[in-house]
Amino acid sequence: MNALESILQSGVNVPIADMSIPETCLCILVSLALGVVIALLYTYKEQHTRSFCIALALIPAITCIVIAMVNGNLGAGVAVAGAFSLVRFRSAPGTGRDIAFVFLAMAIGLITGMGYIVLAATVTAVIGVAYLLLVISPFGRGGDATKTLSISVPESIDYAGMFDDVIASHTTSHRLLSVKTGAMGTVYKLTYTIGSKGPEEDKTMIDDIRCLNGNMEVAVFESPTGTLSEL
Repeated sequence: MNALESILQSGVNVPIADMSIPETCLCILVSLALGVVIALLYTYKEQHTRSFCIALALIPAITCIVIAMVNGNLGAGVAVAGAFSLVRFRSAPGTGRDIAFVFLAMAIGLITGMGYIVLAATVTAVIGVAYLLLVISPFGRGGDATKTLSISVPESIDYAGMFDDVIASHTTSHRLLSVKTGAMGTVYKLTYTIGSKGPEEDKTMIDDIRCLNGNMEVAVFESPTGTLSEL
């Protein structure tokens, strides 16, 4: 079968009511199978949650059904496109990898919904191989780990510029993100984004900062990078 040939004998611009039962079942089953492949790719050498993997496995089949339902109906197609555009406002921020896989799953569902199952399998294979090669290669690596530094300061201390020299000596870069009050206004909480040099430097930096802020709370933790809000 040609990769650009649809299995739908009745045409690709017809609603699901005009599709035969074997055609419909085949499209849905292929969507589910490719969805599982996409979910497995997502879990390769990366942290993941079970719920997101299940969602990735189901998205192609769901999209396939939706596309099949609106084929040949321009108004319904526009309405569905608007509904899909609202998904991001109902979702928690994710990483760039998350949104890439969601788009891939939806694209595969769209292709299978039009009956192009060979093309859908080809796209999944090509994108999957490209993703695996990028993961195992040094592509995008080499930068310093971005972390978040939180410092608590008594309200009686003038914190402006107080920690800049200490932070600069233990990090590759730093930037003050926010300042807010806490404990009924008795302390200030400073939040920085820093380029970490490693756990040992982080510990030394924390010890030095504690000498300046009266031994109050200091925390260094991983920052989520590449979130949807940054893309």
